[in-house]
Amino acid sequence: MKDNLHSYMKVGIVQLMAYPETDTVESIRKIAEDEFFGAIEISTVPEDIRDEVMQILGASHLVIGYVGQPLLLNNKLDLNSLVPQQREAAITAIKGGIDEAYLLGAKQLAVLSGPTPAREKRDQAKELLADSLSQICSYAQSKGDLGITMEIFDREYDKKCLIGPTEEAVEVAREVKRQYANFGLMIDLSHLPLLKETPAYAVKTAKDYLTHVHIGSCILKDKSHPAYGDKHPPFGMAVGENDVDEVRLFLKALMENGYIGDGKQNVVAFEVKPLAGQSPEVVVANAKRTLMEAWARL
Repeated sequence: MKDNLHSYMKVGIVQLMAYPETDTVESIRKIAEDEFFGAIEISTVPEDIRDEVMQILGASHLVIGYVGQPLLLNNKLDLNSLVPQQREAAITAIKGGIDEAYLLGAKQLAVLSGPTPAREKRDQAKELLADSLSQICSYAQSKGDLGITMEIFDREYDKKCLIGPTEEAVEVAREVKRQYANFGLMIDLSHLPLLKETPAYAVKTAKDYLTHVHIGSCILKDKSHPAYGDKHPPFGMAVGENDVDEVRLFLKALMENGYIGDGKQNVVAFEVKPLAGQSPEVVVANAKRTLMEAWARL
């Protein structure tokens, strides 16, 4: 494509993934100062730095997304738990995230399903997940226009989440969306090899519910590698699954299914993480180059 990619999408980045060991305020400021980015995704912000973060974000003209997955993963909470008290704890945690998301000016909050149970319990778990998501969407809707998006993870290799295959994500989304227009799905390119799905299949399957996307990579070829599985390593690694051509195919699918397009400003966000000893700035530059080259090859 010869057109400017920023005319077709708003490029974002997951701050806590790209800068895992950098001071939170410093890393948010770095992203806010970089005009390549039109969006940022952040997680919970400690109260002692919240005013400073809000001041930076307020002046940045960035679209803000709230990463709610750590609230669940770090506390081993499960939105599809078969134990009522455990599921309620997960819903309560995300409601707290919604309150903070509104405070920070976020437009969207992301969640994920819980671990997949035994096969015979999956249908029940999906029903419980849909109910949890409905409660979350209702709470978000009662306070404003915050969107809720469920990220699709793998069921086999790393996170081993209930959702899971894109087709099953759509089943849950269809149920929730019947009542709540503020719900949608997130596809992450780095998860597609783990799901054994192609970009064309995943995007076409989820297109009616697709409200957010991430681009990144993963490692499956070398089980001994420290970044094996869903660790979002840099693009272009010999043992990695995604590079320029995979990003190109993903962009092609997003364009064919209407997520990106001339005049559209839906977010396409990098989720990349430095390996041990790597510079975050170099890894972020790697991601930009990969996206720009993929765009040029469209």
